[in-house]
Amino acid sequence: MKKNKELTGKKISIDETLPHQIEAPSFKGTGIKMEAPFENSHGVIIGDSFYASENSPLENWSDETDPSIMAGDQWVHPTNDIGWNTAENKDLLEKKKKPQSVPFMHPTHDVSRGTD
Repeated sequence: MKKNKELTGKKISIDETLPHQIEAPSFKGTGIKMEAPFENSHGVIIGDSFYASENSPLENWSDETDPSIMAGDQWVHPTNDIGWNTAENKDLLEKKKKPQSVPFMHPTHDVSRGTD
């Protein structure tokens, strides 16, 4: 666990991407900043991409474990979460990016107006 705790508060991204996840989208140009891993109230590091923690209920599961213990925002990292890899969430990120149309478009005028 000591190795995981060292990551809390440190960057895990390169240029607003998660290169260790082949399907992960880029947050670059979206206004969303990559966030560092954090430790939740159960002592589990969330967002470090190791996915296993000695304090996790998943690592200590028994018949007495209430599954609801793993519900809530404290188990979800805002930017390093597998949910960003879905087509729907990738589309949300693409819609936040500015169009990459330069040099073929004027930034404030429709230069094609009246040409057809």
